[in-house]
This record gives sequence, C-alpha cells and structure tokens, in this order.
Amino acid sequence: MKKFISTSALAGLSFLSISTPAAEPEPEIIVTATRTAQTSDETLASVTVITREDIERSQAQSIGDLLRGEPGLSVVNGGGTGKPTSIFLRGTESGHVLVLMDGIRVGSATLGTTAFEHIPLAQVDRIEVVRGPRSSVYGSEAIGGVIQIFTRKGGGPISPNFSVTGGSYRTYEGTAGAAGGGQNGWFSVNASGYRTDGFNACNGILNVTGCFTDEPDDDGYRNGSGSVRGGYRFDNGAELDAFWTYTKGRSDFDQADAYDPVTYLGVENGPNETVIVQEVIGATIKLQPVPMWRLTLLAGQNQDQSDNFKSGGIFDSSFNTRRGTASVQNDFSFGTDHVFTIGADYQDDHVDSTTLYTVDSRDNTGVFAQHQAQLGAHDIQLSLRRDNNEQFGYHDTGGLAYGYQVGDGLRLIASYGTAFKAPTFNELYYPVYGNPDLKPTTSRAAEIGARGSAGKARWSLALFESKVENLIVYDSTTSAAVNADPLLRGVEATLATPAAGWETHTALTVLDPENRSGDTFDGNDLPRRARESFRFDADRGVGPVRLGGTLRGEGRRYDDLANTVELKRYATLDLRGEYQVARDWTLQARIENLLDKDYETAAHYNQPGRSVYFTVRYRLQHLKSARPEGKTP
Repeated sequence: MKKFISTSALAGLSFLSISTPAAEPEPEIIVTATRTAQTSDETLASVTVITREDIERSQAQSIGDLLRGEPGLSVVNGGGTGKPTSIFLRGTESGHVLVLMDGIRVGSATLGTTAFEHIPLAQVDRIEVVRGPRSSVYGSEAIGGVIQIFTRKGGGPISPNFSVTGGSYRTYEGTAGAAGGGQNGWFSVNASGYRTDGFNACNGILNVTGCFTDEPDDDGYRNGSGSVRGGYRFDNGAELDAFWTYTKGRSDFDQADAYDPVTYLGVENGPNETVIVQEVIGATIKLQPVPMWRLTLLAGQNQDQSDNFKSGGIFDSSFNTRRGTASVQNDFSFGTDHVFTIGADYQDDHVDSTTLYTVDSRDNTGVFAQHQAQLGAHDIQLSLRRDNNEQFGYHDTGGLAYGYQVGDGLRLIASYGTAFKAPTFNELYYPVYGNPDLKPTTSRAAEIGARGSAGKARWSLALFESKVENLIVYDSTTSAAVNADPLLRGVEATLATPAAGWETHTALTVLDPENRSGDTFDGNDLPRRARESFRFDADRGVGPVRLGGTLRGEGRRYDDLANTVELKRYATLDLRGEYQVARDWTLQARIENLLDKDYETAAHYNQPGRSVYFTVRYRLQHLKSARPEGKTP
C-alpha cells in the first residue's frame, strides 16, 4: 500500500490523496527527510512513499508515468517514453529537486536535472519524495524537495523473478533478476531491456517554440540496463552495502538540422538520435562504535553521458559529466527522545564536452548539524548547514519544524526552511543560452498543516508559501537563461479510505506560481506549472483477481514566461487488472488513456493516445523469509 505523509506549508501547491487498507498499516520507515530512520508517524516532513508493490501493481512503464499526479508533483514529458522528462516539485524548477540513488547524488552537471526517462523501474525497490526545502540537510538543489530512489536490495531465501511485456506502439520489455542473501546478507541482480517504436514526438511549429521542424514520423526508444546490489550485517552491528547500476539507451527525436533563411522553417533530412549512458556506483559503511553513536560513511560517482547524432548518423555533439559524492555522518542518540547529527558532504563535478565551457569543473563542501527532539506530545527538529561552493562561495541554510500530537487521531505541524542552488554549467556558459552573470537561487519557505485518521481513513492537509529569489528560467524571447523572483503558494490535501470494498487514493493540488520579478513578465505564471492537479486511484482484490484504475486531471498552464502559449486542461483515465494464475505467476493488463484524450504537457510535444499493454510476471514466493525485500532501505 502507498502511504502519504504530508506536512503543511504556507502558500501554494498541494495534493489530495486517498489510501487505506482493510487493516491498520504498519508504519513506513522514512530515511530521506532527515537522513536518519523515522517512521511515517514520526516524520515532520511531507513525504510520499512508493513501494515495489505499488510499482508492479500500477504497471507503469517509467518513473515519470509512476509519479505523475502525486502530491506536489508536476511531470512534463517531451514526446513519450524515453523522451526528456522534467519534474517540478511545488512549483520550483525541475533542477531544484535533489535526486539521490541509495544516497548518491545523480543528474547531469550541465543540465542540472536528472534523466528520469532513462532509469528503468526494474532497478527500483522504492521511491521517497520529500516536499519542501532540504538544503539545511543536503545542500544545493534541494529547494523544492528531494527524490530518493532505492535500488532493489534482496535478503532472505534466493528468489528469481522475470517479466515480459508487450503492447501498443510495438512496445516490448523483458526483465529478469534474482534476490536473496539469508539472514544477515542481501544481494539483488537485475537486468532489463525495453524497445518501442513510439509515435511522432513533436507536432512541429515554425520558429517560435517546439522542435522547430515538421517531421511526422515515429520516434522510437531502446534501453538496456543492469544493476547489482549486495551487503552484509556483521554480528557487531557493522554494515557494508554496495551497488552499481548501468543503463544504455537510444532515443529518436525531432529537431531541425538547419534553417531556411527565407522561410525560417526547419530543414530535416531524417531522424536524429541521442545515445545515452547512465552509470551510478556507490558504497555505504555503517558502524556503531558505542551504543549511542552510529557512524555512516558513503562514497560514489554518477556518470551521465550523451552522444547526439543528426540525420544520417552524422555526429553532432557529446556531453559527458561526472559527479563524485562523499559524506560522513555521525548520529548520537540520547535516550529515545533526542538525536543529534553532525556531518560533512563533498561533491565534485566535471564536464567533458565537444561544447566549450569557460569553466568545466567545480567542487562543493558542506558541513551540517541537526537536532531531533521528542518531548511528550511535542516534536522539534532544528538543522543548520554551511556550504562552500568553489565558484559562488559560502551559503548558509537552516530549517525548523515543530509537531504537536492532539490525541490519537490528529497531529499539527509547522515548518520553515531556507535553501539555495548554484547555477549549472549550461545556465552559465552554454552558447547563446548561458548567462555568466546569473546568481545562485535562494528561497525561504514556510509550511503549516495537519494530518490524522478517523476510523480506517487517513488524511492530511498542507498549506505552503515559498519566496524564491533569482530563480533561473528560460526566456524564449531572448533564448537565454534569466533570473526571476516568483512567489509560490499552494494547498495540498490527501485522503486514504476504503469505499465499498475498494482501496481508494485521492490527491488534489492547487498552485499559484506567480512571477514577481518586476519586469514585463511580472504577475504572469511560471511556465509549465499547472494551477490545479487531481489524481484518484481505486483498487480492489477479490481472490486471485485485482482490478484498478487511475483518473488524473490537470488545469491549464502556460508554456512560456510571456503566457502567450496556453496548454489546455485535460483528464485521462487508465484501467488495469491482474490475475494470479498460480502462487508465483501473475498475468496483468493495462489500458492507458482509455478515452484517447489528446493533450500536451509541453507545447507541441505529443503524449500517448489510447494504448494497451499485457504483462506476464513470475516471482518465486517463499512462505517464510528472513527479511522481505525492501523492508530495510
């Protein structure tokens, strides 16, 4: 079951979600919000957790598909599976979301974003989405929040698994893996392959927006990946955990090779292609020298590489970025009521590209401290951090959260935090687009809210406000990056309850993404942020059969700072079903966009029409397991 932990804020983006089982759920363990393990009842952060069970039941094909419509999240896709996918969290930029994989920072140092479209769900055990500023704990990028992806871990008896999927747009996917490790050990090995012919990614438009060309062909995508994770917990409490993931993909896209100087129309001679490689490797050591002290050491590297080819296979450009991460964290527990954390992080970014960058490397060092206290019905969290960026100097951030338990069924929460993000190499130095005079983005955000339960229903309500200064956005009128100063306000509500035998999940977000930069765009909406978002999920199991559906809706949004290109509101309906033919075998089917709605999340980039997919899934089930996969992040 999906569990939503929502803490509130002052001002503008939110969601409403319904999710409740027949029995009282066991509290989920959350580790991303504070870098320490907490139950869902203890955390003061707004968090959504998506488990492996949720992933398989949803039959989603990508992380973007999985996250679309979740509280506070707006997903923008550029033409289908494998195409650029951006995630806006509480109205901030897509590059203002820190993305971690098993604690390692991932993403492109040039773009400043993570290519979610190339991360196979076959590698993922669970995803934690933390909404609200977290720079006082993690440093740069965590303005809108943090998304942490946990790879599949294993443990217990050896369990092989595989799946085969086929469907519309000549889509085929195969996955295979095995997990196990016994009582103290764990391992997981997984591989997957994906291929689709896709559809025409871009409608084409003259020289104002979109892909600048009219190329009505299918833009396919291929992806092959593998992942390995293993570790061991020693008798003295020490733990060693290491992982490696690798993905290589090829994606066709629409883009003009040149422009006709008379008509200003794009000239396209054939399909363009991007070859991408994403690799993440990391290791964690946990030690407990004395009962009150837990020491965590982490190190790893993320590589993001893309080679771009014009029509006819002519090489065009290459971007290869490497991001190294290392951290040391000390957690001191005093009884059961106080936890003190002190630590340090180091990050080193390098760019190797055919495009010349004035600066192609930089590092950042951060030190942080945090205190978590539980005093009867009162919970307090205080965090402070100082970062030293090689290019932009020192930045201090802080966070304060307070929770009050009113009886068994109601909790009140309030929080305040500051955050920052240094400009990316593209924003500073990319030809035409880059602006070396850009300043780091900073923010101040407040949040108030409440959550609780009534019978089997669980609910949350959150209000937030975020004042962002020097937000870096793209200005289509100048084709350059500029600073803006938006005020982001919103309301977020969730509800989870059983209804007539169905497990229902509902989410509603209302956002006011107002630009207050004081220029010609003052008072306009920031681009590609929907003012209203809605999601309703319903699932029901009867014996070996399980049925479900998802209704998503989004209000209007604009594609540009000038608010001249409007994207219309839309709603889509997906249906899914599965049948467990035997203990280890399951047949699944999904109809996506049942009503064949024509809609866009970015101007002129198409989205899937009505499509159907079938899956055969096998996983060896054991009656008893030393530790079920995914219970310990």
